[in-house]
Amino acid sequence: MPKSIFWSRTDTAGSEQALLTDGDGLAARGTLLAVDPIPFTARYQLTTAPDWSAARVEVEAEGSGWMRRVTLERAASRWRVTTAEQGNLDAALTGAGHPRAGLPGTDDPDRLAEALDVDLSGSPLFNSGPVRRLGLTSGPADMPRRITVAWVLLPGLEVVPAEQIYSGLGPGRVRFASGTFTADIDLDADGYVVRYPGLAERIDPR
Repeated sequence: MPKSIFWSRTDTAGSEQALLTDGDGLAARGTLLAVDPIPFTARYQLTTAPDWSAARVEVEAEGSGWMRRVTLERAASRWRVTTAEQGNLDAALTGAGHPRAGLPGTDDPDRLAEALDVDLSGSPLFNSGPVRRLGLTSGPADMPRRITVAWVLLPGLEVVPAEQIYSGLGPGRVRFASGTFTADIDLDADGYVVRYPGLAERIDPR
């Protein structure tokens, strides 16, 4: 049976539910809801290779009067990125007093060549890929591991390369750093986020 994991956002009003199987790599589909910068729903599908490196990610984001979709597929050490768009996200953003979004996807997929992982902004599920791929779910404190990810920004679905650092802090905890941001993340035995300070907390059935 697929696993079902639910998180409540702590940085804004929102939530995420993921349905996943992880017997040989990870196959997951999920839904995010958030109200910032404008109310939107994002649905995703994620497939990894057996080593938990990302193989294919599809994300669709939708709000009042707009919809965007981006698909990333990795083959032969290169990313193929395709997009679709309906309506006018920029009008919704500027109408609410926010800057315009970047274009969905990327105009130069070769900028993502070093990325073995994809990170979807606001989603605690996507931290599990690097955690499992780097073997950080158990064992003693580990040296910092510096990686490049293909970072998918919500709600606009612009895709940019981003440098991140994961450090094992012992069983059940890793330190995540990107730029000036740092968080010590609590994990379960399978490498899924239980508590991500400043982002989300897992909610289990009562």
